[in-house]
Amino acid sequence: LTGAVLLVLTLFVGTEIKGASRWLNLYGFSIQPSEFVKPCLAVAAAWMFAEAKLDPRFPGNPIAIGVYGLVIGLLATLDGPAPPDPPAVLARDGQGRVTARAVRLDGSLELDGSLDEAVYARVPPLTGFIQNDPVEGAPASERTEVWIFFDDEQVYLSARCWESRPERMRATEMRRDNTNIAQDDNLAWAFDTFYDRRNGMLFEVNAAGGRMDGQMTNEGRTNFDWNPLWRVEVGRFDGGWTVETAMPFKSLRYRPGPAQLWGFNLRRRVRWKNELAYLRPVPAALGARGLRPSLLAPLVGIEAPPGSRNLEVKPFAIADLTTDTAATPPLRNAAAGAAGIDLKYGLTQNLTADFTVNTDFAQVEADEQQVNLTRFRLFFPEKREFFLENRGTFEFGGEGGDTPILFHSRQIGLQAGRAIPVHAGARLTGRVGDFDVGLVQMRTGSEDVSGARVTDFSVVRVKRDILRASSIGVLMTRRSVSLRGPGDSGTYGIDGGFSFLGNLLVVDTYWARTATPGVVGSESSWRANIEYDGDRYGFQAERLVIGDEFRPEVGFVRRRDMERSLARARFSPRLLSVPAIRKLSWSAGIDYIENLRGMLETREGDAEFGVEFENSDRLTVGYARTYERLLEPFDITPDISIPPGGYGFETYSAELVLGPQRLASGRVRLDHGAFFSGRKTELAVTRGRMQLTRRVSTEPTYAYSLVNLREGRFTTHLAGARLTFTVTPLMFTSALIQYNTSNSTAAANVRFRWEYQPGSELFVVYNEQRSDPLSVPRLEPIRNRAVVVKLTRLFRF
Repeated sequence: LTGAVLLVLTLFVGTEIKGASRWLNLYGFSIQPSEFVKPCLAVAAAWMFAEAKLDPRFPGNPIAIGVYGLVIGLLATLDGPAPPDPPAVLARDGQGRVTARAVRLDGSLELDGSLDEAVYARVPPLTGFIQNDPVEGAPASERTEVWIFFDDEQVYLSARCWESRPERMRATEMRRDNTNIAQDDNLAWAFDTFYDRRNGMLFEVNAAGGRMDGQMTNEGRTNFDWNPLWRVEVGRFDGGWTVETAMPFKSLRYRPGPAQLWGFNLRRRVRWKNELAYLRPVPAALGARGLRPSLLAPLVGIEAPPGSRNLEVKPFAIADLTTDTAATPPLRNAAAGAAGIDLKYGLTQNLTADFTVNTDFAQVEADEQQVNLTRFRLFFPEKREFFLENRGTFEFGGEGGDTPILFHSRQIGLQAGRAIPVHAGARLTGRVGDFDVGLVQMRTGSEDVSGARVTDFSVVRVKRDILRASSIGVLMTRRSVSLRGPGDSGTYGIDGGFSFLGNLLVVDTYWARTATPGVVGSESSWRANIEYDGDRYGFQAERLVIGDEFRPEVGFVRRRDMERSLARARFSPRLLSVPAIRKLSWSAGIDYIENLRGMLETREGDAEFGVEFENSDRLTVGYARTYERLLEPFDITPDISIPPGGYGFETYSAELVLGPQRLASGRVRLDHGAFFSGRKTELAVTRGRMQLTRRVSTEPTYAYSLVNLREGRFTTHLAGARLTFTVTPLMFTSALIQYNTSNSTAAANVRFRWEYQPGSELFVVYNEQRSDPLSVPRLEPIRNRAVVVKLTRLFRF
């Protein structure tokens, strides 16, 4: 009797939780009904089983009870209405939830972007998008029609995007994974092929055929350097634009078995209206971040082939002509050639091994230079493809700002600004049950100028899923040759990331320690951070401690010997009474940093007021009051040194962001105020972009600093521009030109890239770095120069 009562209560509780979750999920709360229902079922079944064993008169059948419980659990897991009956492909309930159905193709589908096959007239589309911004919950102002098909080899997604003003469409970028694609008129979608509500794959296509793809791990940052093989074709019609895509099952990972249940949602951006809309409604607080696994709708109907353990072999050949005046002995137009190979093997459906031999990164775009007027190191991101895939697995403790990065792959193959040869390496990344796993083993060679010796690098990362969208993990790194003395060096740590309210509330924490022989001092670091990022309100509170000898030699630390306390708050209401203004924002914060001896080194309080206009332009003004204590001289230039002491100064700032809907867009920022013993004025133009023609664009940058101190006066200029000519989405030429007076350098990086067949590429690269021709005294004009031709070929088995 007790077991029967518990079973009835389970049915009731499951129904109520499912109903509540429908409402809560619309507002960013991630509720998985099965998390509540299944434990109740387990208790009920265990109780009834025990009763059956203890009392032979009990009529219950534990096997039947288990079947009933399984059915109830699956119904609770399907976070949407019942699947639609054919020929319908979409079911939508009163709470806004949807369940979609994919349709098997009877014949072939020609990818040409035309959408003229008979299947598009026979199968109804997915439609009825709901606005996320600017009017949350309102129907989308432009119609979008989407079809999902599949056959034995591929999944197809096609769409017809209607436009009432097609002449105002913005479609300017065709280069793969370029962030400007997200600023154009585009269609994006996400698949959670394991339906675990944590991980997924993101795809995005703009009206010019440019595409982005990325991996979402534990609902954290999206890794846009994941590049699966898939095809895209776009087209135009009188009322808008169309897109057809084909994603091979070999490029995806999914559960075993033919019948599949995936998570799925779509997002449409209409740039000239600054409008976002989703197939399944998403809270306005998430904006363009609404394609999260926990908020995806069920997609049924796909019948997948058995998962194959894919083997990809990618050999390459390279030829180059190099001049390097810093080499020993100096090189003058030295010709060389090399060959290598990369391999990728799917050990399981979600565990991939990568191998590389004689790795070469010559095709990687050059770093964008920076001017450093602080006492601390500058951070340069990783751009080398081998280290980028699945990089989210190795993120530790909520990286960003002053938070240390325990594994920064730029430490492998680069030392003292010199490229170090990478002899071989292997990586293992993926998931095993509820665990994310990442292993890296690399060997680099020697290099005379930097003093690098043959070195082995090892990284181990394991994370375990807990709760709804949270995880805990460990990370360990080792470098066989320490940069600080004889012997090796290592780092180890434990971290936790906890997400609630649909990832609006995030808690990050870690503890880590480095181990270097002979070091005296504090080698540990820890952090506790809580952050809420809602639409109207936001806040952050952080405590960060970094030891004076905490030096992860396979990582990055901007500042050591510090105990930091930080608090920030934001209020950003939407302004409905003024048509030209979408949102106002007030924010303020305090950052207080002491060294480990309890002495104040930095204190900064700041406040900002911002206006977001309806056309996506933004204007922000700010004020900051800063105190800096120098414990030793600060050599701000080779000729000017600021003496130790305490300095207080005030700074005023203004920033204007011109939205991407304009012909010329970008960010312009002006800072002016006191600076240590004098004053400073800075003007910066960043993220600039001008569309010269449909295929030609330029991205200018400029930074100017005028610093007038008691100890001396100096001016710096950093000017640059990236000019891009795109022939097709698979072929482009780009040139990055930079001029930096702070280090008397002029540099050029010109790249031609052609993906002549899926996964196979030809690169022609020209690099040159020379001394500033205006410098006095005149320096060696050419520092280094290289012409590189690289050819890769992908074989897929």
